[in-house]
Amino acid sequence: VQLQACGGGLVQPGGSLRLSCAASGVIFSIDGMGWYRQAPGKQRELVAAITSGGNTNYAGSAKGRFTISRDNAKNTVYLQMNSLKPEDTAVYYCNVRYREMPYWGKGTQVTVSS
Repeated sequence: VQLQACGGGLVQPGGSLRLSCAASGVIFSIDGMGWYRQAPGKQRELVAAITSGGNTNYAGSAKGRFTISRDNAKNTVYLQMNSLKPEDTAVYYCNVRYREMPYWGKGTQVTVSS
């Protein structure tokens, strides 16, 4: 399983970005999908997750601003990020659980700065 994430970049505070992550090499249905982030000097943390049935879970810092979704036909997970803040600056990683194994993408940089 390979994960290709894209959509990161530089955005001003209050702006929006949409991340996407497509999984390839998949034959069976993907279980959970999610986004994590790691800021410099900090541990990697969960941002949002979505189950195969569409149930979602958000970190407190993401609630009300970020929306996770998935397209099972495309094996793709999305993260719509609105009202971005400088503290959202981090490398964002997608994660999928497939056949009871976790897989990680390489990460995409999100920088929120004026």
